[in-house]
Amino acid sequence: MPRIVGVNIPENKRLEISLTYIFGIGRSLSNKIIERAGLDKNKRAKSLNAEELAKLKIEVEKLKTEGELRHVVLSNIKRLKEIACYRGMRHSRHLPVRGQQTKTNSRTVRGNQRKTMSSGKRKVEKK
Repeated sequence: MPRIVGVNIPENKRLEISLTYIFGIGRSLSNKIIERAGLDKNKRAKSLNAEELAKLKIEVEKLKTEGELRHVVLSNIKRLKEIACYRGMRHSRHLPVRGQQTKTNSRTVRGNQRKTMSSGKRKVEKK
């Protein structure tokens, strides 16, 4: 498996897709990287020789990816929490940040807890 910036990229996928396994690289950015390196985006990752792999590594290392990018994202969220802006408060309360509705959705962010509705059965009082 070819290894770029500490990530094993899949061998049997096209180069355009296999670069997206690196955190911070999507489809459009992977196409730009391949174009700058002068490679074919339809080529499989296993068929890269050492010279082509070195070109890819050089192009990817110019960008913020993986640990460095994760650190930047976390520090941005921490800054929002410290200044107590609306987005920071939503982050700290574990609620959706970008204006989504919360009455019925946002199960991923809030967890699978249903506090707003009861089961429908009324409790029977014992005498």
